[in-house]
Amino acid sequence: MNSFSSLMDGFGTALTPANLLWAAIGVLLGTAIGVLPGIGPAMAVALLLPVTYGLEPTGAFIMFAGIYYGAMFGGSTTSILLNTPGESAAVVAAMEGNPMAKSGRGAQALAAAAIGHFAGGMIGTVLLVALAPKVADLAVDIGAPDYFAIMVLAFIAVTSVLGSSRIRGLASLLIGLTLGLVGLDQMTGQQRLTFGSLQLADGIDVVIVAVGLFAIGEALWVAAHLRRTSGRAIPVGRPWLGRQDVRRTWKSWLRGPLIGFPFGAIPAGGAEIPTFLSYVTEKRLSKHKDEWGKGAIEGVAGPESAASASAAGTLVSMLTLGLPTTAVAAVMLAAFQQYGIQPGPLLFERESELVWGLIASLFVGMVLLLALNLPLAPVWAKLLRIPRPYLYAGILFFAAVGAYAVGGEALDLVVLLVIGLIGFGMRRYGLPVLPAVIGVILGPNAELQLRRALQISDGSARGLVDTPFSITVYALIALILLWPLLRKPARALSNSRRTVRE
Repeated sequence: MNSFSSLMDGFGTALTPANLLWAAIGVLLGTAIGVLPGIGPAMAVALLLPVTYGLEPTGAFIMFAGIYYGAMFGGSTTSILLNTPGESAAVVAAMEGNPMAKSGRGAQALAAAAIGHFAGGMIGTVLLVALAPKVADLAVDIGAPDYFAIMVLAFIAVTSVLGSSRIRGLASLLIGLTLGLVGLDQMTGQQRLTFGSLQLADGIDVVIVAVGLFAIGEALWVAAHLRRTSGRAIPVGRPWLGRQDVRRTWKSWLRGPLIGFPFGAIPAGGAEIPTFLSYVTEKRLSKHKDEWGKGAIEGVAGPESAASASAAGTLVSMLTLGLPTTAVAAVMLAAFQQYGIQPGPLLFERESELVWGLIASLFVGMVLLLALNLPLAPVWAKLLRIPRPYLYAGILFFAAVGAYAVGGEALDLVVLLVIGLIGFGMRRYGLPVLPAVIGVILGPNAELQLRRALQISDGSARGLVDTPFSITVYALIALILLWPLLRKPARALSNSRRTVRE
């Protein structure tokens, strides 16, 4: 009841005209920034840090939260329509959303994503209010073996369900893990695959990899096949979700937060892992398996709901422990320190008005984002009517601007082109792109957690499976790997029983 009364006081703070204005500015900026490939919410918050020196802390953090959620909304827009993720959390949306857009159902994909973000954000924020202390305790108890097990699960899951074969999925993952090796060894400082370049010592930013594999690779692939196609504009389709769409997505909207919120609260890759796992879950549970890869709406609704809920989970660790689990949380932590505020267990007591005002503003921001994005879904979908040569020329331009903005180095443009050529080659030989992206995102962190776990156990492999949590995760991995082998005898037994009955 104390949390409820504090939340009501927070609404009193968030609904003042000045704070409502900052929330509206935040969601508008976030949506606009999320649409631009390569310029994600972390960069937006970082760029706005100097601008907010003169602002009151509560208003500044309400605007930052609006940018965070708004960028996730906007990132799914270009991911769905143009196969160009605005940020890494929107990568999965392209897998089913872009085929939907190409078949004339772009507006439905955008509407499913918008409602998914709203549902995930609302449920995640309610869980933030109710479960913050418990989830924080869980995050503290999870160690290096558990983190490594979670990442191995993500690797196995994503290579098992994507592409025409597991071998191709594994090959794609190995490409991503190799790209993730570029830079300095995090524990020894040894240079790896830098070819003597100081600019590559910090590694290749995941935004450059995602934009290169998706945007540049897609643009080159379309350019190579443009003369073989009619160039006919893709129809926009109906502007809203039909009854059948709602029947297929409402369970996905509710399942997403159950996956996204816990993962947001632990430092295991931010929104990327839960969106991947949500995609895997929805594919396993779907009754329309023939549509996957061709535009299954559940593959948009579930991951987008999980991504939004994970953002609320991220705030749990940041506010209660001072532990940033994503790049955005790290920048927001720097913003707290800029104002002389230290997040942690005492934050709710010392800065009660700011914290509960921030949490209440998340509810307000979700409503503003749904009101902004749902009516605009048909408008955004009309981007597909632009002639493809002009459309993909624009994509190449914004992709190059976004990649250059990451580090301000000309070498980033060369790396972007090389990775784009890799993406083109992957499309040519049928390798799924997503395992490569997850390999880049999680590979370095998985290596770090593996080495930490082995150091703790003095080099014994037994240290990787010495917790109940890690044993449970490895049991799930074994089930995923063995399921195709177990399914064949089960099917044969079932068919033999039917034959005997007949």
